[in-house]
Amino acid sequence: MKRSYLFVPGNRPERFAKGIASGAGGVVFDLEDAVQPEEKLAARSVVCNWLTQRQDDAPNVWVRVNSVDTEYFEEDMRAVVAARPLGIMLPKAESIADVQRVVSLLGALALPIMPIIESAAGLLNALEIARGPHVQQLVFGSVDFQLDTGIIAEGDPLLFARSTLVIVSAAARIAAPLDGVTVQISEEAQLRSDVSRARDLGFGGKLCIHPNQVPWVERGFSPSAEELRWARAVIDASDAAKGRAIRLEGKLIDLPVVQRARRMLQDA
Repeated sequence: MKRSYLFVPGNRPERFAKGIASGAGGVVFDLEDAVQPEEKLAARSVVCNWLTQRQDDAPNVWVRVNSVDTEYFEEDMRAVVAARPLGIMLPKAESIADVQRVVSLLGALALPIMPIIESAAGLLNALEIARGPHVQQLVFGSVDFQLDTGIIAEGDPLLFARSTLVIVSAAARIAAPLDGVTVQISEEAQLRSDVSRARDLGFGGKLCIHPNQVPWVERGFSPSAEELRWARAVIDASDAAKGRAIRLEGKLIDLPVVQRARRMLQDA
């Protein structure tokens, strides 16, 4: 299970190997926000040449292309598909039509897609997007979402948006979504708080913008030792009950709790 996805600017090839060595579950070579307009064509060439020449070194590399409403999108897609990354991260996804445009340019290559929900329109269409072809997981672009909606604070005002993405992902039977970045790179306490909140809400992982964030995200989304002890105790009690009512530490344990324990052990 991939919990952390680290962005690496597509115009900084000297950081590619470091990103891959960071321990992140996925590394995202970024052609969008991290690259200025005058550098986008060069960044595309650098990323695709690197992927083509070093496929064996890039088993977990995704590419964030530019959004469908830009002049760069179609050429990004053609070049990136030819370079065969692990998947496509699609920014500013607002409708199923955006996903279908990606699919139309994949050809016979069935690459997974991660649409990033970054606007009010994207959130309102999130279920339709989540059910789109090749969609593996939704991503919350929290910073751009705040800009689009005028929401200033990062915490409770974004609770509805975050919970919506978790719920529609479950309804669409795709992986739990990824939470957005924590922009305070040097504030460990803020990152730990953000990770804890995201996990409690049902997110499956989180975007990172610095390699130092990766270990905290991986650790924060992994079951703790105490949680694993509880899960094993639940499974042992369930096996011993042989279909009878289950009691553990003074509590009755029903089937959903047993299933949650099994899932926790599987995730670990």
